[in-house]
Amino acid sequence: MLRRLFALVCLILLGAARDPILVPEVSQHEVQVRQGFTGTELLLYGAILDPQGTRAGRDYDIVVVLKGPTQSITLREKQKHAGIWVNAASARFRSAPSFYAVASSRPLDRIVDPRTAAIYELGLPFLQLSPIGSFQTEEQIRFAAGLVQLMTNQKLYQEDPTGVTVNEQVLYQARIKLPSNVQTGTYTAETFAVSRGSVVASAIARVEVKKRGFERIIAEFAQRSSFLYGLLAVAVSVAMGWIAGRLLTRS
Repeated sequence: MLRRLFALVCLILLGAARDPILVPEVSQHEVQVRQGFTGTELLLYGAILDPQGTRAGRDYDIVVVLKGPTQSITLREKQKHAGIWVNAASARFRSAPSFYAVASSRPLDRIVDPRTAAIYELGLPFLQLSPIGSFQTEEQIRFAAGLVQLMTNQKLYQEDPTGVTVNEQVLYQARIKLPSNVQTGTYTAETFAVSRGSVVASAIARVEVKKRGFERIIAEFAQRSSFLYGLLAVAVSVAMGWIAGRLLTRS
């Protein structure tokens, strides 16, 4: 019995020893959003090692996913009636990422099959947006595609099929741009090592996107006192309109 147990443990250890170890890192663990913030570029890099700490010694495909905080989004279709654009059908998604970027060493459809891509959310078509309510399949696909296109146009969803470079089978790196309209919160940078279509290792690094300076004061005030913030915003708008009117009158 002890011999069988020992043999089983050895087999498990030998099997695990074949899987690589990913050591991920990010160029900035904190991104500060200040007045005039125009975006920034993150360098996601790391190493692919074997359990002994040496280079893995074989080729792996690498996929890097940077994902922002999830949010609830309502998407509305516009239809033209009697020459006027009005809201028509709508759909709400419970867990749409506020930012999503994926970079890979090769096109994703050459690295993983659709089932694996869906499990790990590798690629824009495989995002798990979690729609709320009951929709027909065609309608759900249409709204999901519309949301992805909308976020892509705002550069909040990105896909780069050759964005990861791997050197000497050990060092990898990818560059991902954060636009100026990114949402604050905790971002996860997850790296996947893929071999023969299967994910054999993964590792996560985190990035904090925070407001600083005057923007942080305004954001915190809006969260703590939303009613007063709304009144102040209306008062400022009215005051700016009055001042603009006075200036035009004098001119």
